[in-house]
Amino acid sequence: MPYFDAASTAPLHPVAREALLASLDEGWADPARLYREGRRARLLLDAAREAAAEAVGCRPDELVFTPSGTQAVHTGVSGALAARRRAGRRLLHSAVEHSSVLHAAEVHEAAGGSRVELPVDRTGRVAAGEVAAALGTDTALVCLQSANHEVGTEQPVDEVAELCREAGVPLLVDAAQSLPWGPVPGPWSLLAASAHKWGGPPGVGLLVVRKGTRFAPQGPADERESGRSPGFENLPAIVAAAASLRALRADPGTVGEAARLRRLVDRIRARVPELVPDVEVVGDPVRRLPHLVTFSCLYVDGETLLHELDRAGFSVSSGSSCTSSTLTPSHVLRAMGVLSEGNVRISLPYGTAEAEVERFLEVLPQVVRSVRERLGVPAAGGDQVPAAAGGAVQTAPAAPAAEPAEAAGLVVDALGKRCPIPVIELAKVIGEVPVGQTVTVLSDDEAARQDIPAWCTMRDQEYVGERAAGRGAAYVVRRRA
Repeated sequence: MPYFDAASTAPLHPVAREALLASLDEGWADPARLYREGRRARLLLDAAREAAAEAVGCRPDELVFTPSGTQAVHTGVSGALAARRRAGRRLLHSAVEHSSVLHAAEVHEAAGGSRVELPVDRTGRVAAGEVAAALGTDTALVCLQSANHEVGTEQPVDEVAELCREAGVPLLVDAAQSLPWGPVPGPWSLLAASAHKWGGPPGVGLLVVRKGTRFAPQGPADERESGRSPGFENLPAIVAAAASLRALRADPGTVGEAARLRRLVDRIRARVPELVPDVEVVGDPVRRLPHLVTFSCLYVDGETLLHELDRAGFSVSSGSSCTSSTLTPSHVLRAMGVLSEGNVRISLPYGTAEAEVERFLEVLPQVVRSVRERLGVPAAGGDQVPAAAGGAVQTAPAAPAAEPAEAAGLVVDALGKRCPIPVIELAKVIGEVPVGQTVTVLSDDEAARQDIPAWCTMRDQEYVGERAAGRGAAYVVRRRA
C-alpha cells in the first residue's frame, strides 16, 4: 500500500533499525556511570552526538538530544526568551509556523510577553523585508521554519539569519522538514529538528544552541544534556536517529533521490489540475521541498476524500477543516488565503516508485468524481449547479444598509451546513443573478470565511466582504463573470 505521508513521519530507515537493535544490547546502561557498561553507553552517546552535529553543521557541544522535536522547539523558545528578557520581550514568528512554535508563543504572551505574526504571500513564503521591518530594539527572538510542513514552501532562512545577526537578535529555525534533505544555511542561532521526519525512530529531537547565543534553560535543573533536556536519555533511539541521519548524508544517492522525487512531484503538480476540474495546487512551485505537494479540490468533503483514497490504497494527509474535529481550517492554508476544502497533502518517502505515483493519478479523478456526485455536483465540476441538495435560496436584500451595503440579490441560507456545502450552494446560484449583482451566503461554518474568498479568486468573481448575521456570518459575492 503506497504510503504518501512522509511529512508526518517517515518509514524507519534500514540503518536506524539495525542501529536500534544493536544498541539495545550495547547501550542500555546509564552513560553517566563510570563502570564498563556505563562507559560503553557513554561512547555510543558521544558518537551519536558527533554524527548528528556533523550532519547539522554545528559543534557536538552545541547539540543536545530531546524527547521530541516539539520539546526541542519549546525548550529553545523558552530558553532563548528567558535569556534575553532584559533586551526585550517581543517574539516574531511567521503565520505558518508549526503548532509547536505557536503554542510556545501563546505561553510567552500569557506570561506578559508580546508577539508579532509575520504575514506570508499566497505561496506561504514570508518576505525577508517583513522581518526587517518588524525587527526592533525590544525583539528578543525570531522563529522561522526552514520549510513548511503542509505545503513544502522553503523560507528565506539565510537572508533572515543575516538580518537577525546584524540586529543582534537570535533566530530559531524549525528544521524538522528540511533537515532530511540537507543542512540549513545561514548564521542562525538555534535549530530544532525531529528524528522521525528523516527515518529515525520517534521520541528523539535535536536542539542546537550555537556558541555565543544567550540561553537560560527553564524548569528544574538537570545535569544531563547540558541541563537543557532533563531525564534519562533514550540511548538506543538516539543512536538509531544519528545513524540514519549520517547514512542519509553519506549516501551519494541522496541527492539523486531528491531530484527523482522532485520530478515525481512536478508530475503530480502538472497532472492533477489537468485530470481533476476545479483544483488549486498550493505552495511555491520552485522554492519547495523535493518530496511534497499540496492541492485542494473545490466542492469536495475532505474527510470523505481521504477515506476514499485510503480505501483505494493510498495513505495521504490533509489540512482541510472537513477532516478536523474542530471544523477549523489549517492555520497555514488560512494564512495563505487559499482553498482549504478537499485538501490533500502528498509527501513521498525515499524509494517511492514511479508506478505508485502513476496509479495515484489514475485513481484520484475517479475518487473526486464520486465524492462530488454524492454532494450533488456534476462530474465536470463548474458553477451553476442545478439546485438539488443543500440550503434554501431566496430573493431578498443582501443586507440592511450597513457593512457591506449591497443592493437586492440572492440570499443563500447555508446555516448548519458544513464544508463544502456553503461553497457548493454559492456555485449553484451565482449564474442566476445578473453581472454586477450579488449573492449573500449565510453560514456558521468557520471554513466558509476562508473558502468563499478563495472560490472567488479561482472563479474570477468579486468577494465584497462579510458582516455579522445572527448566529453566523453573511458573505457577499458580486458576480463579475
